[in-house]
Amino acid sequence: MPELPEVETVCRSLRPHLLGRTIKDVQVVEPRLRVRVDEKSLKRLVGQRVDAIERRAKYILLQMSAHSVWLFHLGMSGKLICVEPSMARRKHDHIIVRLDDGGELRYHDPRRFGLSLVTRRESLHELPQLRALGMDPFDADLTGDFLFRFTRGSQRRIRDLLLDQQIVAGLGNIYANEILSMTGIKPTTRAHRLTRKQAGALAGAIPRLLGDAIRWCGTSFSDYRDADDKSGEFQNHLRVYDRDGEKCRGCSSLIKRVAIGNRSAFYCPKCQK
Repeated sequence: MPELPEVETVCRSLRPHLLGRTIKDVQVVEPRLRVRVDEKSLKRLVGQRVDAIERRAKYILLQMSAHSVWLFHLGMSGKLICVEPSMARRKHDHIIVRLDDGGELRYHDPRRFGLSLVTRRESLHELPQLRALGMDPFDADLTGDFLFRFTRGSQRRIRDLLLDQQIVAGLGNIYANEILSMTGIKPTTRAHRLTRKQAGALAGAIPRLLGDAIRWCGTSFSDYRDADDKSGEFQNHLRVYDRDGEKCRGCSSLIKRVAIGNRSAFYCPKCQK
């Protein structure tokens, strides 16, 4: 699933193609996504201009000229690709948007776990998908004290606490593992065992690691691509994620994999205690 760096990269790559462009037509080829696409609300976007493209956690927000907001979540395999209309359409191109400059925006999603919906700008905060989101990882208020309050008394593994979107919004399994590697904390550590100093280290590592991933345009293992259909490169710089059996980049120990719930966690047994 695309995480915050991938979504931020998609937003940045969409801007040159979409900002200032007017929607001429919207065609819904397959409405059966995570939530069925409301075709009438998408048709009402015709004639509107894209004024801004923003990210909120793992959500992409197209701010439209008539105070509408078109929200996307890429789910497991979703892609927003900007192409020339002459490019052959592919299976799983579910939404086709024709722009006033002749280009097309296509939403492609083989697994159909993504989300596409339209709301009014003043109602955006009421959406259940956004209402309970926690702090953005790049918010200056994400401090060690902020995280330490959530770790106190928590029996959860620290990896799982980092995945809680109501605490820090946008982290997924890849970057939670990488942040814990950067701070030398084992992913199976119970959250209440963390010291205030360790909480501070996590608060500092979160934006630093995510910033590095954004600079490399995110992590591509299979489906993820940006708006120009280009893959990211951060998979070449991962410390631990999906590297079980390989040598740690900081020592000669082999990376280990452990199951926490229904997800894998990865760590160096020497560097992470």
